[in-house]
Amino acid sequence: MGLLCCFDGGNSARRKEEDRLASAEATAKAAEAAQRRQEEFEKSAAGRAARAQQQKAAKQAASSNKGEPVLKWSMG
Repeated sequence: MGLLCCFDGGNSARRKEEDRLASAEATAKAAEAAQRRQEEFEKSAAGRAARAQQQKAAKQAASSNKGEPVLKWSMG
């Protein structure tokens, strides 16, 4: 009698496959939504400002000290 309650006739495998497909579909929808939000942000004023700030920071970091040490030690 205890064995009968555990045997579901293959429904478990079908249910797992359905869950996997639903999960994959949800992941795909979430990725599409994230892509749309990213595109909308890049088109917005805040997105353009953020991109400009990143480019300015990268340019400043590339040309800030040109290999010179930040602190120089001198004797005398």
